Amino acid sequence: MITENSARIRRIKRLFYIGAGVMALASLLFFLLGKDVPGFVSAGILVVWFLAFQSIDFSYVWFDAGNGKVILRYYQATKFGRKDYNTIEFPVGILYDFRFEKSVFGLVRDLVLVVKTRRGIAEYDPVSLAAVSKEEQRQIEEQLRTLLNR
Repeated sequence: MITENSARIRRIKRLFYIGAGVMALASLLFFLLGKDVPGFVSAGILVVWFLAFQSIDFSYVWFDAGNGKVILRYYQATKFGRKDYNTIEFPVGILYDFRFEKSVFGLVRDLVLVVKTRRGIAEYDPVSLAAVSKEEQRQIEEQLRTLLNR
């Protein structure tokens, strides 16, 4: 079963870019009207807006645990510049464990996949599930529990 959050990512990206655009235009307008203090306040809010979205790390997530493989594709959705597309793919048989970690003051869940290799146990980097709904997170967790017979 494929789990992905493209519709939610579209809404988040729209909110991010429209909000940033409105704040940038407001700041520019204040400066053009000679109102420096509101211009700096608006620019400061824009910086906080940008940093908040970057620290929360909203990611597009595509997860599939069928056909004998676990495939997890993800990329950071609200990022300026080139997107870094990432894929985690391995046979189901080497899945050793998984866990959810809390980040950003316990507000965001990250998924960590653990696999067994010839050299021992290895962990993949955490994948942010901030943009994944609770229902989709539950589906991913159920699929992983099924694979591990838990």
